[in-house]
Amino acid sequence: MICGYNIPASTEMHELQNRSLGPTTQKKILVVEDEENLRETLRYKFTAEGYRVTAAADGEKAVALAKASRPDLILLDIMLPGLDGLEVCRILRKDMSVPILMLTARDEVVDKVVGLEVGADDYVTKPFSMRELVARVRALLRRAEGPTPASNSEEPQSLTRGDLKADVVAHKVWLHGRELELKPKEFDLLVFLMSNRGRAVTRELILAQVWGYEVEVDTRTVDVHVRWLRERIEADPARPTRISTIRGVGYRFEG
Repeated sequence: MICGYNIPASTEMHELQNRSLGPTTQKKILVVEDEENLRETLRYKFTAEGYRVTAAADGEKAVALAKASRPDLILLDIMLPGLDGLEVCRILRKDMSVPILMLTARDEVVDKVVGLEVGADDYVTKPFSMRELVARVRALLRRAEGPTPASNSEEPQSLTRGDLKADVVAHKVWLHGRELELKPKEFDLLVFLMSNRGRAVTRELILAQVWGYEVEVDTRTVDVHVRWLRERIEADPARPTRISTIRGVGYRFEG
């Protein structure tokens, strides 16, 4: 857990900020956390991992920094003075597609679902392990980079299921010949389901394959994204014919 993590002296922090210690290529992370001890701990940890880190202690500054620096990922606490994290996320989502990982001390499912609905890509409930947080950040950054060219790959370059077509390489989807605007996670989820047409897949498998890591997270993350997909591709989202719910199991793409 994050308790007991030692924060380095300012000189040590300065040295870390001037060299890359991890495998990253200086991706930029914005940490938004009003608790100073945790904010500096996160700044130190991700700097040590090789990221360029900036930080904000309130919502207004977070919005300004995000728009000015265009970070590659944002760690965003929900409970902030002034604008709370949900409102910050809502504002940034109007013109930014940057991955946003919510940090929250709340356990209520409703808070997590609301965070996803306003545009967050993932969430972590405090207290959390730093190892898990770093893994999630890496997974989100990999997803944000999109597919890499692989001419020898056995994975299909495009998928067609009736009047629904997905171009895996171009990251585009068409329905009835009209291009749909999908968020990165919505696209990844749709491709995974289309690739497994006719097969029931569990929420846990979807989390592992689409979100890119195998940790215990609330499966409502999958439910929320499936609902969003149904609103995009189903004639009647309340009576889906493409993505069926398999009670007690998960979902199945009917095609």
